[in-house]
Amino acid sequence: MGELLSRIRKGFGKKLALLHTWNGWIVVILALSGLMLLGGYWRGVLGEGRVWLKWIHIVIGIASMLPVVFYLLLAAKHWKQLKEKRWQKLNILVVLGLLLGWFLSGVLLWQFRAVGPRLANSALWIHDMLTWGGIPYVIYHSITRLRWLKEPGKRTVKTGREKAMPASDKVVPQSVYSRRAFVKWTIGAGIAVAVGPSFLKWLNNSIGSGIGESSTNMNQLAANNGNQLLPAPQALPASSPPIGGGAQGRFRLYTVTPIPKFNNNNWSFTIDGLVDNKMIWNWEQFVALKRKAQVSDFHCVTGWSVYNNTWEGIRLKDMLQQAGIQPGAKTIKFHSADGVYTDMLTLEQAQMEDVMIAVLHDGNPISNDFGGPVRLIVPKMYAYKSVKWLSRIEVIEGTDIGYWEQRGYSSDAWV
Repeated sequence: MGELLSRIRKGFGKKLALLHTWNGWIVVILALSGLMLLGGYWRGVLGEGRVWLKWIHIVIGIASMLPVVFYLLLAAKHWKQLKEKRWQKLNILVVLGLLLGWFLSGVLLWQFRAVGPRLANSALWIHDMLTWGGIPYVIYHSITRLRWLKEPGKRTVKTGREKAMPASDKVVPQSVYSRRAFVKWTIGAGIAVAVGPSFLKWLNNSIGSGIGESSTNMNQLAANNGNQLLPAPQALPASSPPIGGGAQGRFRLYTVTPIPKFNNNNWSFTIDGLVDNKMIWNWEQFVALKRKAQVSDFHCVTGWSVYNNTWEGIRLKDMLQQAGIQPGAKTIKFHSADGVYTDMLTLEQAQMEDVMIAVLHDGNPISNDFGGPVRLIVPKMYAYKSVKWLSRIEVIEGTDIGYWEQRGYSSDAWV
């Protein structure tokens, strides 16, 4: 009977060990793929592969629930074995909470169109919070539970001479609990030092967006604007103070190319193609054009949103009317001054009242980090349509495929 119980316990232990291993690999893959999806550098490197990576992340995220379900089938027996081991019980609850939180928030982000921008924005905030806190914890937990640390005797390398020695003469491995503790605390401190400052910076910005306070990061960007263009655009009374009260939320600034800088000598703005009047402005001429102000929300396809932005600029439909659209024109193509990024709207979409060529945000010049001095704003569509560093509008006859549409994004960008 005792031998039977021993075999049962051993089989149960193997199942838990296998479960722990698979769960660890799933978390590692999700962490790496998530960081690659977040990083601006990988956006340019991966190209269309970024869309495939996103789907891999989603599929593995769904699969992460399989170990959880399997564990729940074994949970009652495991809980009895732990008895008074409160820290191990707490660890299990933390890991299960992290996995469940990642899964639920990830599903909401996956179905961002169905759930709407506000719920997706909250889900992204939760997903980030769990990642910043959870990944260091999982790494720390996994490393400190390695058998190499827990069973020092198995690290002893036995030479032929040692095997030939009598048992009484063999060296018994000494306890390395102090070394194990040292490694444990060193790893924990290293993770805290590496991740802590970035986490605190993220948390400081995210708390502001989570409770609806106006973000300050855009003011900081405006103050550190890399563009040197004079004269500076003077804000309309409606823009300063902003008629909407100021932006609510935090912008996550992405780029797939080096951020360009502009001055009066290297900046110009052009409308050409199928137009009656090809027009080219330098900065002094462009900044003198009559502008209007509007309040609108800004939604990114990755799930975050910033609400109540006050934009000031020229309505696209007014600029196109001034240029004169020729018969046969169907598409408006937008070129970024980085020489890489393009996107397009149909002629009908370009006539929407709130599509704007913006030069001010909440009463401040748009910084080069944020796509200034001039960027397109298409509030009813996701932000990959709002081309940064806009320098040319081309009216064409056929259709066109934008930068991200070429890399797998949907041409249907409606929010």
